[in-house]
Amino acid sequence: MSNAWDERAEAYRTSVTHASDPDLDTVVGLCEGARALDVATGGGHVARKLRERGVEVVTVDASPGMEPDVVAPAEELPFEDGSFDVVVTRIAPHHFADIRKAVGEMGRVSRGSVVVEDTLFTSEGHDEAEALRDPTHVRNYTEDEWRSFLEGAGLEVEHVEYFRKTHNLEDWLARTGCEGETAARVRELLAPVTSEDGTTWQDTKIILKAKKKV
Repeated sequence: MSNAWDERAEAYRTSVTHASDPDLDTVVGLCEGARALDVATGGGHVARKLRERGVEVVTVDASPGMEPDVVAPAEELPFEDGSFDVVVTRIAPHHFADIRKAVGEMGRVSRGSVVVEDTLFTSEGHDEAEALRDPTHVRNYTEDEWRSFLEGAGLEVEHVEYFRKTHNLEDWLARTGCEGETAARVRELLAPVTSEDGTTWQDTKIILKAKKKV
């Protein structure tokens, strides 16, 4: 997985949908505290925004090409219990090999809250399209599943909201090198959520904030 992400690093650093959409500000606005951990930082957009607010941020990612402060998977965070005021991850958990272990680790190293944004599960067809376009995709999850993951990690969900996100279809396919017959099948699967002119498609993101139980 790391090799694939190393090759994609620059595309994710410069991706408009990752770097500037309003959901980014929403996620950053939910992060409280002076010290934060950005898990699966990718292009580093959450970390950048938090640092602009004066927050001390440590970034972690399984891909060295993403140039994180610490190279490690979300399932094995190399930090002591309660090391951070807030732990945040944005549009990454659908790639985690063991989602419960990863959320458990995020809860363990937080002494305050965990903030998550990821793609909401809406249909098997959408999930199939995601996996065809990017074989590192594991699964999208429902709100009920997310609540179960967070509560199982000793966290209490206090905020949930949804965000409808629009993607340029060709840019989205190109970011992972998806082309040919595979891309054609992805377009077919995404037809119900694709614009009439075929240039964009939409998915729904879920944003959750959960606090450590006292």
